[in-house]
Amino acid sequence: MSQEKGKGFGFGLGKIKELQEAFKKAQQVQAGAQQLQEELEKMGIEGYSDETKLVTVIISGNQEPREVIISPSAMDKDPNALSELVTMAMRDAYNKSTETMREKMEVLTSGLNLPGM
Repeated sequence: MSQEKGKGFGFGLGKIKELQEAFKKAQQVQAGAQQLQEELEKMGIEGYSDETKLVTVIISGNQEPREVIISPSAMDKDPNALSELVTMAMRDAYNKSTETMREKMEVLTSGLNLPGM
């Protein structure tokens, strides 16, 4: 059971430094993720029913519903049409929110070479 001097358990000094760097980056990502979470929570992302904007839905960057604004002219629609306008606005807000979250996560994790990101 002889080991070469300085070999230890197979970790060279370079491997330890790599491991320390990985931990440091993980801590930075964790701090950045917490800050991002707070930023997303404060955002108000608007989604619209269509180009006429008869219905507007506002959600946070974390997809928390905040407000639904229905224009007076939307009230002239029948209930099914109004329901569809609300659904369209919700979908638009959700899509914008997830895209915003994805873009911000890419910035946060850029250069880390994390698998699946």
